[in-house]
Amino acid sequence: MLSPTRPSEHCLALSHVSYTNLAVSLLLFVGILVSYLPQHIRIVARRSSFGISPYFVLLGVTSGTCAFANILVLPTSRADMACCREISGFACFAGLLGVAQVGMQWSCFFLIMILFVVFFPRSESQAKPPHHDPAHPTFRTAVVVAIVCGLHAILVIILSCFFVVAHPSGLQTWANVLGISATVLASIQYFPQIYTTYVLKTVGSLSLPMMCLQTPGSFVWAASLAARLGPEGWSAWGVYCVTGCLQGTLLAMGIFYELTARSREKRDLQERMGISNTSAGASADVETEGRPSEQTPLLATDVE
Repeated sequence: MLSPTRPSEHCLALSHVSYTNLAVSLLLFVGILVSYLPQHIRIVARRSSFGISPYFVLLGVTSGTCAFANILVLPTSRADMACCREISGFACFAGLLGVAQVGMQWSCFFLIMILFVVFFPRSESQAKPPHHDPAHPTFRTAVVVAIVCGLHAILVIILSCFFVVAHPSGLQTWANVLGISATVLASIQYFPQIYTTYVLKTVGSLSLPMMCLQTPGSFVWAASLAARLGPEGWSAWGVYCVTGCLQGTLLAMGIFYELTARSREKRDLQERMGISNTSAGASADVETEGRPSEQTPLLATDVE
C-alpha cells in the first residue's frame, strides 16, 4: 500500500505560495484575456471575419482543446487539484492558476470561432477589400469548421473521462498524446493563415495588436508553465514556444503589408492631388486666355 507521505509533502510545498510566481501568473491570466480582446473587437467592429482563414480557426480551437485537456489530466495538475482539500483556498487558487491560464486561452479562441461564423462575409460589402482571394471559403465551410470543433471537443472529453475513471494508470500517456497533438496542431495552425495573408496582401479582420501582445507573451507563458510543471510537463509548455515563433512570422508579414498599403494609399492620394492641381491650373490658363491684361493697350489701332 502506498504511503500518504508523498502527497502530503507535495501539498505542503504547494501551500507555501510564492508571491513572485503568483504575480506573474495573475499578470499572464489577465494578459491572455486582454490580448484576445482586440481580435474580438475588430471582428465585431468590422462586422466581418474576412481575412481570417477557417483552417486557422479549426486548428487553433482543436489545438486549444487538446492543450486544455492535457493540463487537466496531467498527474501533476491532478495532484495540485487534490491538494485543494488539504490547503487553504488562497494556496489552491495560486496553485491552479496555470490551469486557469490555459482554460482562458481556450475560451478566448473558442469565442473567435463563434464570431468568425456569426460575422462570416456572405456577400460583397464595404468591409471586404477589392483585392480578395477568388478561392475565398463559403459560409458552409465556416459552419463545418464549427461542427468539427464541437465534435472534437466532445471526443476529447469522453476519452479523458475514460482514462480518469477507468484507466488512471494511462493518464500520463494520454496527457502526452494530447500534448503532442496540441503541439502538432499549433505548429501547422499558422500556415493556412500565413498563406491567406500572403495571398490577400492584407490582414483583413486579423488583429495586429493581438499578435503584438501574444508573440512575446507566448514565451513568457511557456516559461511560467515550465517553472510550474517542470520537464515532465514539456507537452504543456512546449506548444507555446512553437506558436510564439509562428505567430511572430505572421506578425512580421502583417506589419509589412499594412505599411505597404498605407504607403500605396499615400502615394495614390498625392497623385490624385497632383492631377487635380494640374487640371485646375490648365482651366485657369484657358479662362484667362484672350482676356485683357496689364500689357493690353487701352486703344487698339490698326496698322496698315
